[in-house]
Amino acid sequence: MSASRSKVTPPPAASAAGDFFVSRRQALTGLGVGLIASPALGQARGIDPAPFRTPYKLGRLILEKSGDTSAFDSQFVDAPLMFRGPDRFYMAYYGFDGTGYQTGLAESDDLIHWRKRGIILARDPSSPITRYNVAMSSILREPDLHSQGRPIKVGGRYVASWNAYPKPGMEEGPAVIGLAWSDDLIHWRREPEPILRPEDGAPWEHAGLYKSFLTRDGGTYYLFYNAKTHDTPWLEQIGVATSLDLKNWKRHPGNPIVKVGEPGSNDARFAANPYVLRYRGMWAMYYYGYTSRRGARDLLAIGRDPFHFEKVSEPMIDRGPPGTVDETHAHKPSIIWHDGALYHFYCAVSGQYPNEVRGISVARSKPW
Repeated sequence: MSASRSKVTPPPAASAAGDFFVSRRQALTGLGVGLIASPALGQARGIDPAPFRTPYKLGRLILEKSGDTSAFDSQFVDAPLMFRGPDRFYMAYYGFDGTGYQTGLAESDDLIHWRKRGIILARDPSSPITRYNVAMSSILREPDLHSQGRPIKVGGRYVASWNAYPKPGMEEGPAVIGLAWSDDLIHWRREPEPILRPEDGAPWEHAGLYKSFLTRDGGTYYLFYNAKTHDTPWLEQIGVATSLDLKNWKRHPGNPIVKVGEPGSNDARFAANPYVLRYRGMWAMYYYGYTSRRGARDLLAIGRDPFHFEKVSEPMIDRGPPGTVDETHAHKPSIIWHDGALYHFYCAVSGQYPNEVRGISVARSKPW
């Protein structure tokens, strides 16, 4: 989601060339937008959502912006990414400093109390791709819902996906998706060339690619991702690409596989930020939905295979009542299993733009 600008004006109509990009923050504050929806997927039939529920919120932020105005996360933190290290838990997260995203790391012994370690994936002023932004989206990890959530090595190294926007500001311009590699989960080297570009895809993704989730089943890698259209207002929907070698990628011809819902539904504008795990032969996709008048919340879709998903009607995390840390938005899921419970980390937003407070909170499947 987008950060504030010094002045917000209603968005003009998209040009024929499709070169106008409205900030996501403007969309999520309802400025100049209406509802446009393509046909919704059906509700998941015969599937019990109980194993995926995380109804017990901690009710406070566990990671917040830095008090240092010169820090990479001086304005806010966003989009948690959870994984288990050899002797502790890690959270990669986006930090925004007014120029763009960079990726930081925090560590914890109990998933509640966190210590920041600094930047692990930094923008590169010499690169036309990551000059202003680079945001780690996922790390290839054990795929099962009840697994330990440990990263998986490929050829002796860990692999992550990232996305980057070409202009300064919050998510400005058509972003691309690439990969990065690490020996120790702390130091990462970015591949210089992206693996997916919006212009190579279909019209539903031509305006830019957002957060991705990398997973593997057998010898095939799956990269789930959301992307935006050039419509005014634009839509965000979820597709998937596959690869056998992490180099050559093929978009699924049935994309987008999770479309926006009908007007008034929880995902009438955005179906975004997929986080895909396996459970008893099924594919469980946590994602967030957004509709202009009702904010953003984390949802769930279930697939019998990685290409066909049906939506569960109830939210997995909903917005809180007035005065809570997530009264405005509760979205951008990241899931990890620990001590007999699912922990569901998410971006919690309170207040209203331009004075909103954005940080990371958590809910779980059993009471605190």
